Amino acid sequence: MYGLSINNSRLYVGIMFVLYAVLVSQVQATSTRPFYIEENLFKRDQPVSLGLTYAKSLSHNTVFTAQKEVAQYNHGAVLFSFKNRLYAQWQSSKKDEDGADTRVLYSVSDNGIDWSDPKALATSNNQALITNGGWWSDGNTLVSYFNVWPYKANAAAKGGYVTYKTSENGIQWSSAKRLRMKNNQYVQGIIEQDIKKTTNNHLLTALHTDPGLIAKPFYTTDPLGITDWVIAEMPNLPYSKNTSREIEPSWFNTSDQQTVMIFRDQASSFRVLASKSTDQGKTWSLPQETNMPDARAKLSAGNLPDGSAYIVNCPSGSKQRMPLVLTLSEDGKVFDQALLLRTQSAADELKFPGKYKRLGFSYPKSIIWKDALWVSYAHNKEDIMVTKVPLATL
Repeated sequence: MYGLSINNSRLYVGIMFVLYAVLVSQVQATSTRPFYIEENLFKRDQPVSLGLTYAKSLSHNTVFTAQKEVAQYNHGAVLFSFKNRLYAQWQSSKKDEDGADTRVLYSVSDNGIDWSDPKALATSNNQALITNGGWWSDGNTLVSYFNVWPYKANAAAKGGYVTYKTSENGIQWSSAKRLRMKNNQYVQGIIEQDIKKTTNNHLLTALHTDPGLIAKPFYTTDPLGITDWVIAEMPNLPYSKNTSREIEPSWFNTSDQQTVMIFRDQASSFRVLASKSTDQGKTWSLPQETNMPDARAKLSAGNLPDGSAYIVNCPSGSKQRMPLVLTLSEDGKVFDQALLLRTQSAADELKFPGKYKRLGFSYPKSIIWKDALWVSYAHNKEDIMVTKVPLATL
């Protein structure tokens, strides 16, 4: 600097100050955002594979195949393990999504390969549409949740409530009852199919609450997950009408025991939204847009047995629900590895026409069972599929 004029010295100092301010803002952004994806992890100029390679030793199995004029629409597959067996639950209708004839079906497997003929858990009626809400168990009793959507005079109105049935053997089921809050009132909202246990043994999921579908985390201390539900504190991003930007979430833990809930963005940013909690899910930050691409669809997240975090979604950055990808992070803060599960070459043409049906691998959900990550999804909203990823290969 000895050779610089006073004006040049001031310019140099000014430039260095600006660079320092930019660096500080980047560090602050990194520390406050729930997580981020390593730059260029997904190659947008390679839409079929996103520049990724397949996970090793994958296997794909069919739980249920669409049946002409009986069950042409099948969607919302959710897996759960109970007494050493794997259970799959989904909603099914003759032709259209959320048709008046929608039923909640389930099938059982001892190995994830061979599946029983499906049985009905619940059937819609002339008062309400009934869709599937997922599973939970305390180890002795299996709980199946159902979302009840009453038909209303105002067709634009949304929202409903949750019922459940219980079983000791996965065969005989109790009558349906309403889910209850900690104050013993009924839960008002539609439950997300993704209940998991926190590190302090609370159960955590999310519901879409009134008015309409406003996403909020919910937690309970009840090991069976049928009473004592509490609505967590989470501000929502600005939204219009009766649906929040954040819908259909899942969640994982970070290495420092923060909880991150990720959401589909109904505002069509085609990016995953995320909020974090530092108190086991009781309070949450304002959700923010991440750099994780998405197909504006339901997704799945969790932790592997070694603590690594994962996300399963279709990171196309468009409405295209393929490829189906597993993205991994050692600490739940930086996701720097991604592996293909299914690609476009496996997506055949639709077998049957139907409302809201589309090509792709829709609404993945996942579970750890028998040394593998099992991912369920609907192929073209017709066939219910399961993909097995051996943990030893990750």
